[in-house]
Amino acid sequence: MTRAKKSSTTSGKAKPTKRNAAQGKKLFLLILPFLILTFMFSYFPLHGWIYAFYDYRAPLKLSQCQFVGIKWFKTLFSNSTQVSQLIQVMKNTFAMSLLGIATSFLPVLFAVFLNEIKCKWFKNLVQTLTTLPNFISWTLVYAVAFALFSTTGMANSVLQQIGLITEPIKFLDSGDHIWLKMILWSTWKGLGWGAIMYLAAIAGIDQEMFEAAKVDGAGRWAIIKNITIPSILPTYFVMLMLSIANFLNNGMDQYYVFQNSFNKASIQVLDLYVYNIGMTGKSLSLGTAIGILKSLVSVTLLCIVNFASKKTRGETIV
Repeated sequence: MTRAKKSSTTSGKAKPTKRNAAQGKKLFLLILPFLILTFMFSYFPLHGWIYAFYDYRAPLKLSQCQFVGIKWFKTLFSNSTQVSQLIQVMKNTFAMSLLGIATSFLPVLFAVFLNEIKCKWFKNLVQTLTTLPNFISWTLVYAVAFALFSTTGMANSVLQQIGLITEPIKFLDSGDHIWLKMILWSTWKGLGWGAIMYLAAIAGIDQEMFEAAKVDGAGRWAIIKNITIPSILPTYFVMLMLSIANFLNNGMDQYYVFQNSFNKASIQVLDLYVYNIGMTGKSLSLGTAIGILKSLVSVTLLCIVNFASKKTRGETIV
């Protein structure tokens, strides 16, 4: 009897284990396509770093090019012109990234105020209209900007007709206030989309907290200040730390379509600089070397932010 009980107990424990293993395999198969895509688009292209150690000349094969070791890495810091240009590019990159971080609270405020709209159809309309720009390519955004703010655009035409100006204002063909212009376009394009995550965080707040606050006589502003905003701050801090970790990765599409000979010195960020050097400029090998350094700095920033998160919040982001 004792052996029978033991065997039945053992078999009863084995069944859940097999079931869990089968379920684990199914879950793994579900995420396998995404793992493959991540490897193909995020890790497999890293083999291209080898170009930074050769004096590559298209359309020759890599085996036909001369191996130069760390020559291109030394070039970044040995040439005074290259160093001054790189400093200007880093200045632009840091300025754009800092402005992006400084305005990162705008989606939070927009989500909070959007949540306070009681008219459902109007709320859905506003959310839809502010989210749609995210799905518009930067090429179309520039087309809209050109139609509105070029020297022959609608803004200059209206200002001239009402007599406020005598000559067209060069909104696009100028390097003045280019950082402010770029952050305004970026905010317009991403505000509604950035608020979606915070709206989801607000929806996850326990509704009993709101009901209890109303019973205690709290007004709308008091509820926002003491319940809504504190409840979504953890989500905001996670997104903020990810933004800091990606400090140097502020994109290229926006700056590529808006760049011209008048604003190139002020609008050229690191990603755009790598593209201009590698694809249309001096050398693909030099552009690859700059890209490697950028990746190493980004990983270092991620480790620092992850360490700071562990020390301050007790949680890590990776």
